[in-house]
Amino acid sequence: MSAPIKTSTPLQFVEPNDRFRPDFNQRPFQFAHRLAGHPLFALPRLLELASKTRRERPRDLYYDAGPDIRADQRWDRMGPKPFVVEEALHRIETCGAWVTLHQAQRDPEYGALFYECMREFEGLTGVDFTKVMRVEDALIFITSPRRVTPYHIDRECNFLLQIRGEKNLYVFDRNDKDVLPVTEVERFWAVDNNAAQYKPQFQSRAATYRLVPGNGVHIPVNNPHWVQNDDNVSISLSVNFTWNDWERANVHRANFLLRKLGISPRPPKQSALVDAAKNVVISTSYTPAFYMARGTARFLRRLKGDRGDGFRPKEDKTAAV
Repeated sequence: MSAPIKTSTPLQFVEPNDRFRPDFNQRPFQFAHRLAGHPLFALPRLLELASKTRRERPRDLYYDAGPDIRADQRWDRMGPKPFVVEEALHRIETCGAWVTLHQAQRDPEYGALFYECMREFEGLTGVDFTKVMRVEDALIFITSPRRVTPYHIDRECNFLLQIRGEKNLYVFDRNDKDVLPVTEVERFWAVDNNAAQYKPQFQSRAATYRLVPGNGVHIPVNNPHWVQNDDNVSISLSVNFTWNDWERANVHRANFLLRKLGISPRPPKQSALVDAAKNVVISTSYTPAFYMARGTARFLRRLKGDRGDGFRPKEDKTAAV
């Protein structure tokens, strides 16, 4: 259960600016914080947290290692893990690793820090997170020198705080249909976490944020982004949550199914009545609808002589920055 979030506590970790209220979950923006050098983010303490997470909550730990990760790399094609996560952290300077520790707030010390940050972000944005969030997550990233975090979009509303090291974060406009076509958004919410495709010809459209210890960036839901680490170990904290309101996500899922049936669907927010109907259908019959649509799509393709099946529902996993 989430700790109660208050708005009356004094600011301890995040410095206010005039972007939080108007731009929250609308546009990315940079902010300052006071967590650089915090002892919880020293490598020996993070090694303890990683070992505990692997023993008690292995699904909350992810890492990969490789020397040639690209911005357009798919997350499901990272290759085998050559060693356990503890060894990856011991060799973080040279092994090309990207380590993520989910749900760090389940550790009491990290939890106290996380909930204080959440209270401060709530006060800065003017939003009562307890009324709008579905799942919260204190996510810690530990990255080897020169490592790339591939291009992707997330389900989470994210405040990314840089603790150690320096890197460049490239964030694109989610409303730019050249960069992020609606079909990629639909596929992302429906079946494929890797649906957003990096298009190098549009790299110049990205906003570049220089992340150094003591600053951070707010990344709204579905804003495409990728990261290039400097020649240093990077440690970042992501304070994030998924929204409790899934209506727009369900509209994207419904539209994905309709396209499979050869129908050109109406985009979200053009008709409240149509959106509500799609939301009801998907929220009550999400899995059956997928398999019914897949069977229909297969039948239509066979009539056309195409026996390929590109319709594969996948587990709903998060992939943060």
